[in-house]
Amino acid sequence: MSSSRPYLIRALHEWLADNDLTPYLAVDATIENVMVPSQHIQDGQIVLNIAMSAVRDLDISNEAVTFSARFGGVPQQVYVPAAAVLAIYAKENGQGMAFGHEPELPDPEPKGPVAVETESVREEKEPESKRPSLRVVK
Repeated sequence: MSSSRPYLIRALHEWLADNDLTPYLAVDATIENVMVPSQHIQDGQIVLNIAMSAVRDLDISNEAVTFSARFGGVPQQVYVPAAAVLAIYAKENGQGMAFGHEPELPDPEPKGPVAVETESVREEKEPESKRPSLRVVK
């Protein structure tokens, strides 16, 4: 299953813009492939104004948030992988959402040898009942 983070970022960005609020993006600048102006990073994080009036060519895809903007009068391209977004919120009132760490999803295919139950192991278990039963398979 894909991450819900990019979908929530897009929805909250639209909601904030519809309410005439300034959307800010808090970013973990230590995540691999983050491209932001390094002179504005503090404690490994940066806050970016992603209002339509502040950026050009804003694209919030399932992989990343990208746009170009001026920092100190110098145009720069910004690339923020979706996993690096810590929060999206309104500058004016703080309304928005913070994101936690998303765990890696387990691989659906087991890697390596799979244990097979043999007759000798089966005999050591309690006797099976004749009634049907259900069990959880993960």
